[in-house]
Amino acid sequence: MENRIDVNEDLALEEKALENPSSEEKNYEDEQIRVLEGLEAVRKRPGMYIGTTSIGGLHHLVYEIVDNAIDEVQSGICDTVFVTINADNSVTVQDNGRGIPGGINPQTGLPTLEVVYTKLHSGGKFGDGGYKVAGGLHGVGAAVTNALSEWMEVETCHSGKRYTERFARGQVDREFAFEGETDQHGVKVTFKPDPEIFEETVFDYDILLNRMREQAFLNAGVKIILSDVRPEMERSEELHYEGGIASYVDYLNTLKHCERIHPDIIYMRSGLDLPSAEVAIQYNDSYNETVISFANSMTTIEGGTHETGFRAALTKVLNDYARKIGALKATDKNLSGEDVREGITAVISIKMEDAQFESQTKSKLGNSEIRTLVENLMNRKLTEYFEENPASGKLIIEKALAASRAREAARKARELTRRKSVLESSTLPGKLADCQERRSELTELYLVEGDSAGGSAKDGRDSRFQAILPLRGKVLNVEKSRLDKVYSNQSLIPIIQALGCGIGEDFNIEKLRYGKIIIMADADVDGSHIRILLLTFFFRHMRKLIEDGHIYLAQPPLYKVHRGKIVKYAFNEAEKDAIIAELGGSAEAERYKGLGEMDPEQLWETTMDPTYRTLLKVEINDAIACDEAFSILMGDQVEPRRLFIEQNAKFATNLDI
Repeated sequence: MENRIDVNEDLALEEKALENPSSEEKNYEDEQIRVLEGLEAVRKRPGMYIGTTSIGGLHHLVYEIVDNAIDEVQSGICDTVFVTINADNSVTVQDNGRGIPGGINPQTGLPTLEVVYTKLHSGGKFGDGGYKVAGGLHGVGAAVTNALSEWMEVETCHSGKRYTERFARGQVDREFAFEGETDQHGVKVTFKPDPEIFEETVFDYDILLNRMREQAFLNAGVKIILSDVRPEMERSEELHYEGGIASYVDYLNTLKHCERIHPDIIYMRSGLDLPSAEVAIQYNDSYNETVISFANSMTTIEGGTHETGFRAALTKVLNDYARKIGALKATDKNLSGEDVREGITAVISIKMEDAQFESQTKSKLGNSEIRTLVENLMNRKLTEYFEENPASGKLIIEKALAASRAREAARKARELTRRKSVLESSTLPGKLADCQERRSELTELYLVEGDSAGGSAKDGRDSRFQAILPLRGKVLNVEKSRLDKVYSNQSLIPIIQALGCGIGEDFNIEKLRYGKIIIMADADVDGSHIRILLLTFFFRHMRKLIEDGHIYLAQPPLYKVHRGKIVKYAFNEAEKDAIIAELGGSAEAERYKGLGEMDPEQLWETTMDPTYRTLLKVEINDAIACDEAFSILMGDQVEPRRLFIEQNAKFATNLDI
């Protein structure tokens, strides 16, 4: 359920606050300056350390502990990591690395184990020889997980001795203790997320599986055993890939269910000395690129210098080779970056001693020397590959040339669309009922299925901040179409014009005209089809809108249940039956065949009123899983789609159609 202050009231409050600061703001004195000690800062502002307190942040706690074990793997000491979701929904991570030393830290006078799990910016990754390659370079991961856990128990086996300590919400709960001699080595950490911090504290096995599989691919030879021992959810998987990132590329292309342009995977490596770079590439016949990058096994979602070097070198090498074999003439324009990346699946992995990330969540690599490292590797090795494999090289060039022709067609279609808009004296679509508010963070655009529902939505909306765009014609399945087809589709062009931020190489989120884009379709199979077509479009051509939380799904009711003057709405069969029982069993239930059957007042109070409506925010928790789902559901292959539907039908809502 989403609550929202009336927009005019919101604006008035804003202006009043500027004119009349509160007494607290007036009394800005020494006592207002507060120092957050130790892990208190983490609990006060968890988003600064793990990004979010939603499901993504919950799983990030596990990643931080596993990353410490992976650091041991990259040091050549650890070869096995166990990750277990326990019956009480706590998680245990155990490795066979060196373990944490059991002595007293000379700098703090505290047990070293306690320092690692209670002090920010502590650990063996600050240049004193503990680790040469590590992802956890800020030394806060273990302490952050401890701070955001209801409790944590740590056991370390180091130099033949076993030690333990227990914490509660970041504070020592059971003192550091020597437990006896042992022939084991490594660290075992068990923790339970704090419900005071997280919106959801139930772990998703599949989310963890995807991350652990990723780590197994990136660290060839390591064994990661993921287990779930919760009642009725018992399962386990051993992840072990000797092929490393080449196996990862093969796995990703298998998920896409596409034909591969060339049979072999192009693998290149700079050498064993640090810094080192690995790149694996294979092209498929889809229109989408998948480029995933890592630095010290940390996913760099926002890319960085290693991706910049990769993209620059790929474009240069393919253009040079295309001209060498005569595919590009002297007068032809060069292939663009988009052209040479169409249909590519690539994994880039960097290992280095002093990785510079832009935040604790390590979303972007900043080391300038890495661009040169990757560019030199690609220029040398990819050129060699084309020389030694001319047949594959020619197929890749043909793929890029086809993409170039389509891009040129898209450019012409885009310019034609712009010229038409100018002739019509407006850059906004004619059917758009715009809102009065111009600040995008306060506005909403409803994409409504059909003119009938669009009419009801226009009459029922709050025109101060809600805009309505009825969809016309059939929405294009962009999974099977290049960009030129998008610019000629009569359902998508009005959406692109209304949003104002462009698509493809023209996309600029700063020009987005609406803070919320809400897909409102009928609560039936046809409505579901329209939703998935629009989500495919946003995922493939405007993914930033999803990543930044701008895309929502409206939830219209299925039934109107009434007895006399009492009227209630049900969103599924179970709610309908419950309401009928609540009203004494004599109530009548009317099934809505579509949004167009609802009058403006009903549509407002059930689906559009911010005080009572329910909106589902579209989020990407796992980009690879999303990519796979769209490829299967919207691609050309029938058999994978049939299997997907059979395996996931149990999760579908009963529509009673």
